[in-house]
Amino acid sequence: MFRSSVFALLLTVLHAVSSAAEKPNFIVLIADDISYDDIGCYGSLNGRTPHLDSLAKEGLKFTNAILTASSCSPSRCSILTGRYPHNNGEAAELHRPIAWHIPSVSGMLRDAGYYAALAGKNHMTWSDAPEGEKAPTQAFDKIYGTKVPGNSGGHGNWIKAIDECPEEKPFFLWLAALDAHRAWDGDGEWDESKFGPKHNPDTVILPPALLDRPETRTDFASYLNEVTRFDWYVGEVVRHLKENGTFSNTQIFVIADNGRPFPRAKTRLHDDGMKTYFITTGPAVKKTGETSSSLISVIDIAPTVCEMAGIENTPTLQGRSLLPVLQNPTEQIRPYAFSEHNWHDYEALGRSVRDGKYLYIINDRTESAWQGPADSVKSASFQDLLSANRSAELLTPLQQDIFQAPRPKTELYDTSGDPHQIDNLSGNATYESVEKRLAEALSFWRKETGDSSPDEISKDFFDRETGDRLKMLRKDYQRPPPGADRKADRSNADGLE
Repeated sequence: MFRSSVFALLLTVLHAVSSAAEKPNFIVLIADDISYDDIGCYGSLNGRTPHLDSLAKEGLKFTNAILTASSCSPSRCSILTGRYPHNNGEAAELHRPIAWHIPSVSGMLRDAGYYAALAGKNHMTWSDAPEGEKAPTQAFDKIYGTKVPGNSGGHGNWIKAIDECPEEKPFFLWLAALDAHRAWDGDGEWDESKFGPKHNPDTVILPPALLDRPETRTDFASYLNEVTRFDWYVGEVVRHLKENGTFSNTQIFVIADNGRPFPRAKTRLHDDGMKTYFITTGPAVKKTGETSSSLISVIDIAPTVCEMAGIENTPTLQGRSLLPVLQNPTEQIRPYAFSEHNWHDYEALGRSVRDGKYLYIINDRTESAWQGPADSVKSASFQDLLSANRSAELLTPLQQDIFQAPRPKTELYDTSGDPHQIDNLSGNATYESVEKRLAEALSFWRKETGDSSPDEISKDFFDRETGDRLKMLRKDYQRPPPGADRKADRSNADGLE
């Protein structure tokens, strides 16, 4: 009797280990506030990202990967739930919770026998379920803190999180850096033996939206230091996975939540805010070292993971599986990618649609400038621009756009020929058919997904020129988010015809 019980237990354990080995693992490596074109393999003129560049050669690199929001928590919540920000309830806006009834992809995986953990920046919460209601499975089995002695960049527990995954289960890890979010703690925690020398302010090449001033150069060099630090820790994760034998069976996704925290980047619907580097390696990639120009959205990660894990019942996911593109980089899975600009420190309501070549933007709050989030406004880079603008110093059209108010209601750009989106083609007769097609696609998506443009939305909580917090309570500035009046959190439509 004892022997048969032991044998049965052994079979159970072996079956669990075998099942874990058969199912792929997943890791999302997500940076904080890094633009796609600050990565070496994406053509950065400053890029010192050897580990990311090497990883791209071992997997697949996307050049048309689009975020749903260029704003920290709305973007992260969107990726984890596989839903558009306004379809997550209050989480459409910064620092607000996901509607209680919406599941996460990691929770779905836990239901399917996976272990899930988060190490680093979280920034994702759920509202409480009403009494008598049962919420979906929580997103993570374990959450690690952001800081360890000598490292407050969010990556200090990444290797520990890998080592503490139970051997009998496949895993999903959300490894999230605070690099490169302001303030620049990377400068004070710099380890030259790991990261090499710091970036030299005198030699960095600035993005065209910034002024060439000593303070701006120092600001940008500090940002690049944190990009390089993030890269080193990505390399450590890859090295560790190879050493413990799990690399080949782990699908890795390397992305950012939004663009760099500088003027005309973070919170913008334009490329520097909404386009992300996207590198993936793992068992689903059939041709390594390839580059795909196929249009994808970050909400496509969740359905990809579910399909690879064998999870079929996923009605809340609004993205599309990337598997066809991972197997053939020329495949197309979506005609359009949609993005949102909602409250992030300041009142805002903008929407955009892309088809891989053209970007169309509609602004429902044209009276105010899109100057960027409060931490960027407080920066030397913004203040240098503000000072020049006040003194009537000649700024380029790209730099002037930071202060433009009122803004145009609609914008249209050929992103392939105009990478920084300077020449607004909206209203140009030559592009009338393009604008009409994209406007109709955006209108259909907004209608189908329950988006809305309320008369009153969340107001400014910071000064637009100093970045200082205004003296008011949450109830004074916070309003129901777009889509609340149409119960968008209950809509599962993807908005694609």
